[in-house]
Amino acid sequence: MTYRDCVRVAGGALVRYPLRTLMMLLATAIGVAAVLTLTSLGEAARRFVSGEFQSLGTHLLIVLPGKIETSGMGPGLMAGEAPRDITLDDARALLRSPAVEKVAPLVIGAATVSFAGLERDITVMGATASLLEVRGWKLASGKFLRDEDWDRASPECVIGHVVRAELFAGQPAVGQWLRVGDRRCRVVGVLAEQGISVMVNVDELVLMPVASAQQLLDVPGLFRVLVQSGDRDAVLRAKREVTAILRERHRGIEDVTVITQDSVLATFDEIFGALTAALAGIASVSLVVAGVLIMNVMLVAVSQRTREIGLLKALGANRRQVTWLFLTEAVILAIFGAVAGTLLGYLAVGMMHALYPNLDFQPPAWAVGGAFVVAVGCGLVFGILPARRAARLDPIAALAGR
Repeated sequence: MTYRDCVRVAGGALVRYPLRTLMMLLATAIGVAAVLTLTSLGEAARRFVSGEFQSLGTHLLIVLPGKIETSGMGPGLMAGEAPRDITLDDARALLRSPAVEKVAPLVIGAATVSFAGLERDITVMGATASLLEVRGWKLASGKFLRDEDWDRASPECVIGHVVRAELFAGQPAVGQWLRVGDRRCRVVGVLAEQGISVMVNVDELVLMPVASAQQLLDVPGLFRVLVQSGDRDAVLRAKREVTAILRERHRGIEDVTVITQDSVLATFDEIFGALTAALAGIASVSLVVAGVLIMNVMLVAVSQRTREIGLLKALGANRRQVTWLFLTEAVILAIFGAVAGTLLGYLAVGMMHALYPNLDFQPPAWAVGGAFVVAVGCGLVFGILPARRAARLDPIAALAGR
């Protein structure tokens, strides 16, 4: 019996028992589809976070108050001490570095804004004129904050797209006076629609000069300092020089953390890569379960097809050929189940993308290939026991149905 004969006989057996075949195909298909669906979720999360951090800008460093150690604890935390503030003078001093192109000090907090009897809670961000270029934001109308002395608390503000729509309805917002907390500021510009960026909804922001925000929120220090280097090659040099400048200003104590955009992206890529692999491993359990099901069903099939096996042996088929016959049947089931599972998985991914169009659901290529290989491998491995049992049947007893 040639291998072509094995495929023909195995295919005929699958067609003769459609319910049993469908059950085994469905088990394998669900396992493969689960792998594709779960890994696409992990990849979508990774791409979303990477896109959020890339939207911060290019060649970016983020300076945070407090030194983050490998244990995740800042200095003085055990002693109950708060990290030393980063001041506007500290941020201004960073411009001394030749590797630093722009510096954007930030203050952030919450306040209530009101206009013409309308009121809502809002996020207030204190910034400087350089923030617009550092973050790559666009203006819908008006202008951004003026490039002036950072210590000057000017009564002006720039509002987000949603703030303009909710407080000013159809009337122009630029030139109007807006009350923010206990202060009034003139709206000088409106940001174009930006959406959520790094957990901050830019459309619901009110931007003020950093000194004005410090007075309004009563905070002496800065929340963060965004530093933009000249090019990608200058990022590491800028990090060293920023750290050295702040260490010098803080009396030789390195009490700040300077992180690069690339290091953040690399960390999140590693985290979400491990998460995606874990999800693939969890989903692969269903493929093993499908393999066990194939084995059990085929063991039952051997007892139902004893006369067929006896006839094949009577016609000259040896143990090896009978073994290959049943292994071929198991592999065919696994291959068709894997193909059906791949189609089912991509259908599920398409449905998720339709429900959440902002997320890029796409299973990684290694997950698609891995699921297919594991499915076929499980079919082959779990098909060995039924194949060997069929091969060991005595031809005379088999023909008698025993």
